[in-house]
Amino acid sequence: MSTVSGIQGQILEITVVGCSKLRDTELFSRQDPYVCLEYADSKFRTRTRTDGGRNPTFQEKFQIPLIEGLREINLIVWNSNTFTADDFIGSGRVQLQKVLSQGYDDSSWPIQTRSLKYAGEVKLIMHFPNALKKTVESSTPSAPPYMPAAPYVPPYPPSYPLAGTYPGAGAYVSYPPPDPALYPASADPQQSHPPAMYYPPQPYMQQYPPPPPTQPYYPPGPYPGIGYYPPPN
Repeated sequence: MSTVSGIQGQILEITVVGCSKLRDTELFSRQDPYVCLEYADSKFRTRTRTDGGRNPTFQEKFQIPLIEGLREINLIVWNSNTFTADDFIGSGRVQLQKVLSQGYDDSSWPIQTRSLKYAGEVKLIMHFPNALKKTVESSTPSAPPYMPAAPYVPPYPPSYPLAGTYPGAGAYVSYPPPDPALYPASADPQQSHPPAMYYPPQPYMQQYPPPPPTQPYYPPGPYPGIGYYPPPN
């Protein structure tokens, strides 16, 4: 990217080379075009190209003093008449950013009628000897040359089981393995696994605290209210 500053009073050289495909304003004769350049209060005009028609050539050079902040030139093409007012052919705008930043611009600039219809082109060669070129290098570094990626090596052994240690993979075993001598062969050929193991009965555990002792039952006495039989000896 280039930036331009400090152009006040410096000289821009413009050569009006010629025109092409101009709108024809004459019905019975060849038109006589000329080109005008307007930049702020400065106005420049080429000589009239008699019978120039639609593709006149001029090859005229102008020196324009620049103004800081003004980056375009108005371009107007007329057809000269002898007894009546000159005919307007077309106008356009010339952008100066390229020539001010790079020092040179060789382009054709289109012109339009007042109804914005195409009216031809004007060939200009612009030269700015004091071009201020300030190229900003891209901050993005260039990509390194391609190198094939190295295979991934984990920094430590994996904590998950290795391949082949899951049921059905052929390497799975239970721990500890059952002793085949403790289990007789099953009469059922469909039964391929050892019988279920039964744990021995657990010893009786007395409840704590123990329940209170129960009082012996004595039947009531023969007479109500007298009492009970004495307990047996």
